[in-house]
Amino acid sequence: MPWFTSRREFLRTSGYLGFGGVVAGWGETADADDTGSRKKLVVDSHVHLKHGDAAKTEYTAEVIVRVMDAVGIDLSIVFAMSTTTRRSIEMAREAVAQYPDRLIPYVYALPHYQRPVIKEIEEVLVGGLFKGIKIHAGECTLADYVIDPVLELAGHLRVPCLVDCLGNISAARRMATTFPGTWLIIAHMGRYLCTDPKLVDQFIALAEECENVFLDLSGVVLVDKIEEAVQRVGSRRIIWGTDGPHPKPDLVTFAREELEKIRRLEIPEEDKDNLLGGTILRLVRK
Repeated sequence: MPWFTSRREFLRTSGYLGFGGVVAGWGETADADDTGSRKKLVVDSHVHLKHGDAAKTEYTAEVIVRVMDAVGIDLSIVFAMSTTTRRSIEMAREAVAQYPDRLIPYVYALPHYQRPVIKEIEEVLVGGLFKGIKIHAGECTLADYVIDPVLELAGHLRVPCLVDCLGNISAARRMATTFPGTWLIIAHMGRYLCTDPKLVDQFIALAEECENVFLDLSGVVLVDKIEEAVQRVGSRRIIWGTDGPHPKPDLVTFAREELEKIRRLEIPEEDKDNLLGGTILRLVRK
């Protein structure tokens, strides 16, 4: 039996709720390795149905799952950006309807003082299908009069917010300290493809200071800072994701290299398990 068939069968029979639901066993598959130990689920926590690049690239659910199967990823958290909140909901709902045992949706928050979206976000989160919120500073301001209602709602409903703050440490600190009951996942450990270790250090320090801050590892090129973050913050507040799909060098190779980057880290296996699934599964479990 192929490896992905046994995983899918396990997810179907072990309490998976479907439509972005979660696994009753949390973090384990039915397959055993050569030592008889149960394997941990691998979760890609940062996957785009629609990217924020210049071309606003879109990927279908079929393509995403095909990459997952090729690389060995059990679950992926998906969302669309560069569109309206309503359209992001439609795209994520359609994707998860096709693969309810593989994909978990986030709603994309595109708030504006003239265009409130709180009602739309609240409706889908209360419904139970959507497990978190994606916010991107490239498409909305992080000013308090716009973003705070979204953060307050996330804290009330106990769902994580994946926030790309584009390296704005001041905005990240304000959000974290103003809403200590809201789980903030800081995308890219602060800034995508950041080569400034001092900036990354500031975001690690913020996570040390604020227990509601989690660090997303997608687009992190300073690999030594990942190991440092594990030592300083602890693996239970660090989350792996690919920020994929990405076409270079090709979809599968990109995802596989991002996964192997974590597996090559010189940290305990228990910490790797947290980064690759354990931490995010604890946040989206409800």
